[in-house]
Amino acid sequence: MDKARPATSFLTRLRNAGIHAGDSEELRQQKSLLVFMSGLISLASMMWLLVYGWMGSLFSSWLPLSLQLLVALNLWSYIKFERFELFRALQIALLLIFPFIAQWSIGDVVSASGLILWGGLAPICALLCIGIRESILWLAAYLILTLATGISDYLLGDFASVLDSEEKRRSAMMFFALNFATLSAIMFLLLRYALIDRGRARAALETAHTRLAAEQARSERLLLNVLPARIAGRLKQSDATIADGFEAVTVMFADIVNFTELAADMKPEQVFAMLNRVFSNFDELAEKHGLEKIKTIGDAYMVAGGLSGARVDAGEAVAALALDIHKWLRKDQAGRSKPLKIRIGMATGPVVAGVVGKKKFIYDLWGDTVNLASRITEESLPDGIQCDARTYLQLKDRFSFEGPIPFDLKGKGLIEVWRMQGRHSN
Repeated sequence: MDKARPATSFLTRLRNAGIHAGDSEELRQQKSLLVFMSGLISLASMMWLLVYGWMGSLFSSWLPLSLQLLVALNLWSYIKFERFELFRALQIALLLIFPFIAQWSIGDVVSASGLILWGGLAPICALLCIGIRESILWLAAYLILTLATGISDYLLGDFASVLDSEEKRRSAMMFFALNFATLSAIMFLLLRYALIDRGRARAALETAHTRLAAEQARSERLLLNVLPARIAGRLKQSDATIADGFEAVTVMFADIVNFTELAADMKPEQVFAMLNRVFSNFDELAEKHGLEKIKTIGDAYMVAGGLSGARVDAGEAVAALALDIHKWLRKDQAGRSKPLKIRIGMATGPVVAGVVGKKKFIYDLWGDTVNLASRITEESLPDGIQCDARTYLQLKDRFSFEGPIPFDLKGKGLIEVWRMQGRHSN
């Protein structure tokens, strides 16, 4: 097992020769495939040397030996100097020219057992390692050399002496079989290697796409946790300022009573856990009623209805949310020595909504309606739900109210508010 590791390591280094991290996937495949092809040609040359040695002096061994040396020298030069374009051109040129030189030195097509067939590897290698357009030139060169060789054999060949002995006929038949078999095997291995390598690249690309899709989905979720879906969509499509005006939006604030006093006796992590649990439940209730959570401000929770234009009963949805918040809080705090209490204020009217800032941006609301809802909340009784006159007029037929109650609000003067009791029993 230990002996196999150096060989495996060497083959891995050879396969990755000249490949850099910045190479494109296509260039990486071309480099790897050409090195692999060089190895196959070297193996074929070694086999030919063995066969020629076995055949004795009938055939010369200098041709396969020269090819092997030239391929090895070109590969060494590439590994040392990393000039891939030169390495690629020389290697394909050797594949194209050498079979013709070998055949011309031996004789005609029949005597050389169809050695020029090996030149067909050149356009195939060009197709796999350079490109479709460039490979046409190599194919044209192969066809021209083949035609020229055929015409030369026809015009100049001495067919009377071709295979004039039984030994020559047997040798030619054997080498025809070897040439076709070896050449077919090399073509198959080249195409198989290319398909496997591209299959790996496709699998890696699909894995990268899957990870990218997961990251995009995660980013989308994070964005939707900050912005309403329609605003997030607009922000992704354009860098333009997002600011919209709405005529009738119901704004609600929910404020924890005596939060500072409660937090004074708690550890920081306990304060965070309490607020996170309470506001997370508020989030679920707001989503249930189809309302937009705007933000949390310390121990206050802000939500609005009527921003999307999808609901005509936004005021009713906000009122229902307020009742559900009180209902959940009473159930959650039952039996506690110091139960949380909450005050809620609502107001309806025009607002301006938009995205503030370029970094750590938020979607926020501005306007007199927002200020009024905040002031009403501050003046509300613990466990109370109070609203302004416009909200009351929208909801009085479906909810029961106590009031009007005069409030002297700072900056607003004397206004009338109504305290909501619940839904009408009928």
